[in-house]
Amino acid sequence: MRHLSTTSANLENTKVQGWDVIRRVAPYLWPKSAPWVKRRVILAMVILFTAKLIAVTTPLFYKQAVDALAPEGASAATILGFGAVGLTLSYGIARLMTVGFQQLRDVVFTPVGQRALRQLALETFTHIHRLSMRYHIMRKTGGLSRVIERGVKGVEFLLRFLLFSIGPLILELLMIAAVLFFLFDVWYLAVVFVTISLYILFTFKVTEWRVKIRKIMNEQDTDANQKAIDSLLNFETVKYFGAEKWEADRYDAAMAEYQKAAVRTNYSLAFLNFGQSVLITGGLVAVMVMAAIGVQNGTLTVGDFVMVNAYMIQITMPLNFLGTVYREIRQALIDMGDMFDLLEQPAEVQDKPDAPALAVTGGQVTLENVGFGYDAARPILKGINLVVAPGQTVAIVGSSGSGKSTIGRLLFRFYDVNSGALKIDGQDLRDVTQESLHAQIGVVPQDTVLFNDTVHYNIAYGRPDATEDDIIAAAKAAKIHDFIVSLPDGYQTSVGERGLKLSGGEKQRVGIARTLLKNPPILLLDEATSALDTQTEMEIQAELKAMGQGRTVITIAHRLSTIADADQIVVLEDGVIVEQGKHDELLGLAGRYAHLWNRQSEEDAA
Repeated sequence: MRHLSTTSANLENTKVQGWDVIRRVAPYLWPKSAPWVKRRVILAMVILFTAKLIAVTTPLFYKQAVDALAPEGASAATILGFGAVGLTLSYGIARLMTVGFQQLRDVVFTPVGQRALRQLALETFTHIHRLSMRYHIMRKTGGLSRVIERGVKGVEFLLRFLLFSIGPLILELLMIAAVLFFLFDVWYLAVVFVTISLYILFTFKVTEWRVKIRKIMNEQDTDANQKAIDSLLNFETVKYFGAEKWEADRYDAAMAEYQKAAVRTNYSLAFLNFGQSVLITGGLVAVMVMAAIGVQNGTLTVGDFVMVNAYMIQITMPLNFLGTVYREIRQALIDMGDMFDLLEQPAEVQDKPDAPALAVTGGQVTLENVGFGYDAARPILKGINLVVAPGQTVAIVGSSGSGKSTIGRLLFRFYDVNSGALKIDGQDLRDVTQESLHAQIGVVPQDTVLFNDTVHYNIAYGRPDATEDDIIAAAKAAKIHDFIVSLPDGYQTSVGERGLKLSGGEKQRVGIARTLLKNPPILLLDEATSALDTQTEMEIQAELKAMGQGRTVITIAHRLSTIADADQIVVLEDGVIVEQGKHDELLGLAGRYAHLWNRQSEEDAA
């Protein structure tokens, strides 16, 4: 009940959101940049109108055929020049043409719907990548993927049924109403009008009630899917703690809530279908009784009776369809509303209008009184001033939580500084495009995550247009080529989900290889060799040092032995620089750096 009351409170907002979604989708039917789409839409509408016209005239042929077979209908058949067989064939041809035109309409419109689906899917995918690091840290991947999946699937459905169901249905009902009015009398039209009105009112009211339940079912479906994907992504952790049953119970609990909502959805559907059937059947029986009385009184022919029946069936079919269409459109609006909410999620970090590309002339990185905090109440960096000269290697060290990795994220502009400025060659990072900034910085993170693809793909990701020789050279420089060629499939070996088929050291060397392949003027090494053994670490450190020649290198390090030869070492503590200088100078100060160095030396000796 809590879920229903909450959803009821938001129902009006959902309706408004539905109209917003329709306004967002409508331009895909009439895009300025694609005239061929407009032509197809117009052609589809012409075909649709033709199909409806044929459908409405079809029962007239049926009536003439029946009257031709009746004793009093022979003269009429002779006058028409068809005969009973010819009229029956005409009826069959008319029905066939109706179906044929409907299928032709779908053939003409399909490219329009698929184009809209593709465009909206691409727009959503691109927008998600534009969103800030803060959003992606807080997101639930499983739930997000479900929102996108349902929303994109609703695009073509909504376009197709808005164009080909609601409007055409109204057109067909008006045409049939006109036929009934002119060929019979106003009472037939009155019964049909009352039946349709009651049917539509009942359908809409019950469907609105069902939408609330369906929305709850969607929420539970998203929750269950999120839990499943989260558990599978953390497969190793689940195994480490023997938590298979715990995870299964969590998933089952979510599915139990989904089951309850799904059962209620099906029960409400049964009620809707039965109620619709009662109303339609009542209207059909009333009209047929009136027609039967007319035949008995001699005011109508048997053909008229059959024609009225055909028209009532013709009305019944789209009305039954109306219930389904309205329900599915409401569901599509909810699904797409969730996706459009995602599209309207503002990107925290945005390029300024007409921002120029970053021009790296030397690679000097400057932090001018930089202040930053992920939460305004908890500042991380407090007025950092630092200059990394072109071609210089600067190491940033400090205890956990001191702000080392935060500087790396600010340099890559995952976040904007709260105060001060971060510049490259005098250009404020907020004034240049993110794309050009990212192209000039190579990052080797502490936790290297790989795509579920081949080794070749993951290394080539550093520069997709690289040649095979370039990829192999990068792998050799990262000391992983020999390992790759020893694999049964060599460079075409799949690394598995998030690279789980490789060891931590192997993943990190692949990460180093793709950064070497990118060949950027500025390097950011965030604990780049933390997962490697001592021997391999020494080898790769030599390669990284060689790679850093002529480049600006910022190294974030925990293991101080790896940065002892840096041009400058910066010691952070509680968001401020407490020491700065070369290795020997800092040891001579006998301060914070010396304390960290001595402690690590003792741990290594032990």
